[in-house]
Amino acid sequence: MSLRPRLHDIYVGRMVLATVLLTWAVLLGFDVVMAISGQLGDLGKGSYDFPTALAVVAYSVPRRAYTIFPYAAVIGSLMGLGQLAATSELTALRALGLSRRRLSASVAAALAILTALMVVNGETLAPWAQLQADQLKLAAKTNNVAIARYQGMWAREGDTFLNAIDGEERVVGGQRTLELRDVRLYRLDPQGGLESLTRAAVALHDADGWELRDVRRITFGFSPGQAREEKLAQERWGSQLDPNALAAGVTRARNLSAADLRASIEYRTRNNLDAREYEDIYWSRWFYPLNVLALCLAAVPFAFGSLRSGGMGKRLFLGILFSLGFMLLQMQFGRLAGAFRFDYRIAYALPPILMLATSWWLFRRKSG
Repeated sequence: MSLRPRLHDIYVGRMVLATVLLTWAVLLGFDVVMAISGQLGDLGKGSYDFPTALAVVAYSVPRRAYTIFPYAAVIGSLMGLGQLAATSELTALRALGLSRRRLSASVAAALAILTALMVVNGETLAPWAQLQADQLKLAAKTNNVAIARYQGMWAREGDTFLNAIDGEERVVGGQRTLELRDVRLYRLDPQGGLESLTRAAVALHDADGWELRDVRRITFGFSPGQAREEKLAQERWGSQLDPNALAAGVTRARNLSAADLRASIEYRTRNNLDAREYEDIYWSRWFYPLNVLALCLAAVPFAFGSLRSGGMGKRLFLGILFSLGFMLLQMQFGRLAGAFRFDYRIAYALPPILMLATSWWLFRRKSG
């Protein structure tokens, strides 16, 4: 089978792309309308008004498009191929000697273009735009320039545990600063006992690192029942803990880029913290293109028979059925991986493998 695109490949690809884009636009439109309605409850808080809510939702569109695309792809592919089947164009192409594999390759090649764009979008535009949406909403509701707020936050760096009552992240003059208030640092010894307790009124992180202000430290272990106390106006804290790791704790994992997810996983693994939520989202990003391909190829065999006698309602029903079935299957495997602590790569590889096996079986069955 020649891999060089021909006229029939372009024709089938254009038909599929057109129906996928139309389906995508409709689904995304519904999602945006629902998102706008979800923002109405926050209107009137601070300076958060309806135009600001529209801007917040608009910023979230790239992320929503990324999430919806796999389902739009399978529904749109079925509808596009269904139109070709209903007008006997698929039969004519088969009569010209084109195999089902060749026609499936035409569909896959067309979808690969959109999938590649969505992968780039998911790692660049979508996380940036979602951050802008979160910043805009928070700034409007609180009437300041905070880009993140922390309350009751816990973090770990090596043998030191940090607890802050509250804090804020700000960008002033292009300089990003993090200010945590009423901070407690618990340092443990190798045996797991409390070695020292440090309390600071403020922990400030800027380009130079961490600075603790109004510090009071109690150090234990000099002799049984005794401790030493010291007070400092300020001191530097040589910690590798950075605002990105803290921001990942208050930002939804699904809104982070793969690079930020990887950094969060490494931070939690280094400090013996639970990183399963981030591993789940991280590996779902890597399997995203395979999921789109497997989902669409599993649905393609229906175009060579059952869709020929059905209307648009039947195609739409089958597309929704495949989409929901795949989503539930993937969700179930992901939860099983989290519950039984097996590799998320296995969990995310099994659904597309099952879908591709289904596609292969259906091709064999219809060929027989």
